[in-house]
Amino acid sequence: MFNRSLLSLIMFLLLGCIAAQTSSKPWTEDQLQDPEALANILRSRASKQPLIFNIGPMEDIKGATNIGPTKDKNNLAKLKQALSAVPKDKTVIIYCGCCPFRVCPNIRPAFALLKEMKFTRPKLLNLEHNLKTNWIDLGFPMQ
Repeated sequence: MFNRSLLSLIMFLLLGCIAAQTSSKPWTEDQLQDPEALANILRSRASKQPLIFNIGPMEDIKGATNIGPTKDKNNLAKLKQALSAVPKDKTVIIYCGCCPFRVCPNIRPAFALLKEMKFTRPKLLNLEHNLKTNWIDLGFPMQ
């Protein structure tokens, strides 16, 4: 009986840790990039374009560099390499778009890397649901 109770407690704690890890957000609300605002920037061809990285398995929006899913450590290293020569005050926008933020396995490691590398203007494209719903269906620019 004691062993079952202990095992149940351990399982409960492990599940709680996993849930907390999945739901935690390393970004703040002001670090979310509005999709329409970014689409307007991309359409304007302004001289100061942000750097955009696709850190998931989805299609590339206009101007994005495809890194691949950053849940894979090799792709996370690829992102780190791509960012290594970028000035720390450059606006860097990442996106995945495979699924809602709360369950996306790619955005948290990539955003944490931006913070770890001391970027002062990191942004996460606010694709609350997915790339299709929050970008493609709205007619925003794709590559």
